[in-house]
Amino acid sequence: MHDGIEVEAIHYHPENTICDCCQGRMIEIGSKIVREEAEFIPAKMMKVQHIEHAYECKGCKVDSSQPAQIKRGKAPQPAIQRSIASPSVLAKVIYDKFAQYLPLYRQVKEWDRYGLNTNDKNLSNWVIRAAHDWLLPVYERMKELMMAKSVLHIDETYGQIINRSDGKSGQANAYNWVFRSVPSQGPIMTLFQSALSRARSVLESFIKGFSGTIVCDGYSAYDKLEGVIFANCWAHVRRYWLKADSKNGRIGVKYCDDLYRLERQFKHLSPSKRRKKRQKYSKPIVKEFLHWVETSPFYGKNALAKAAEYTLNRANGLKAFLNDGRIEMDNNPAENAIRPNVIGRKNWLFSVSEAGAKANAVCLSIAETTKSNGVDFYEYIKKLFRDLPNLGIQQNPEILDQYMPWSKTIKEKCSNN
Repeated sequence: MHDGIEVEAIHYHPENTICDCCQGRMIEIGSKIVREEAEFIPAKMMKVQHIEHAYECKGCKVDSSQPAQIKRGKAPQPAIQRSIASPSVLAKVIYDKFAQYLPLYRQVKEWDRYGLNTNDKNLSNWVIRAAHDWLLPVYERMKELMMAKSVLHIDETYGQIINRSDGKSGQANAYNWVFRSVPSQGPIMTLFQSALSRARSVLESFIKGFSGTIVCDGYSAYDKLEGVIFANCWAHVRRYWLKADSKNGRIGVKYCDDLYRLERQFKHLSPSKRRKKRQKYSKPIVKEFLHWVETSPFYGKNALAKAAEYTLNRANGLKAFLNDGRIEMDNNPAENAIRPNVIGRKNWLFSVSEAGAKANAVCLSIAETTKSNGVDFYEYIKKLFRDLPNLGIQQNPEILDQYMPWSKTIKEKCSNN
């Protein structure tokens, strides 16, 4: 158990301390701890009444020539108007769904045990409203900061939205895109984007204004965008050669493994030093590998031919990491970032509405970004729901910079440590 956890000691003394032989009173000669247990104390529900008091000046009231002055106490604004959901309840609902992967319909019984009667539709409305009003502004500020970077990882995975605006069946695939910054360019940000398709237009819309390098897999949407260099993923290449279970397939895998072995050696170097090492040691291996693929007779539709075709079609993108030490040689950071969405999807199954899917993407973005920055997700969003409704962020959006997960204030108040 953690240091500093509350300790309760339970002492056990003999039922009587009279000696059976001489009937004299016995004295204590020692004690020992025979075991330690972790005791769980369930959370409790409490009703908090916000009461505004009014004060009137009695002296002015006696003097009828002028109206008596009245002053009122001002209660802080709630996260959701005319709702019983406090910041702590909203934070707990969202934390359980996006960090514990507990779907809303299963949360209902737990809330009932604590004394809060609700239903999953109510919880869904709370999530959508709170995410839109208070988490979305933080998300959009993160997006502005992310688009000013010059290296991004991008990936996408599928989901389902039942009520779609494009007229397609709810059985048709919708998508969650994930965008992730790199450690060499400041605090890690991970942003999800819900969309009805994986079309190029979705990507173009999200990264509008971005200029730099995108690390991605070989999907065709990741190609020929103005101001963007695409770096392709060596992990995908390795998988193709691994599927070609043959002597040549193993040769292809070995080339990839040799590059990864070097990358592990270069991992802790600065971007500039890593680039120099790659130019000296990795570049000859890449050149030899591509020459081997080009000059080998891999034809047909078998796994070996597919691996060769996949590799050669992305040759330029596969060389990109050699020229920039900030770029990873695979897209694993984005794939790892999208994994919680995949785990959650098994529990959530689908989003009923596009608004719900958008709220999911925003909440997942905050959850993953706080985790990357060592911030407690629950404490962080509870603070957002408590503070932001009272700060006028629509009129003063610059306030949001003080509420980014990596800000000094947030680190002090919401740290995981």
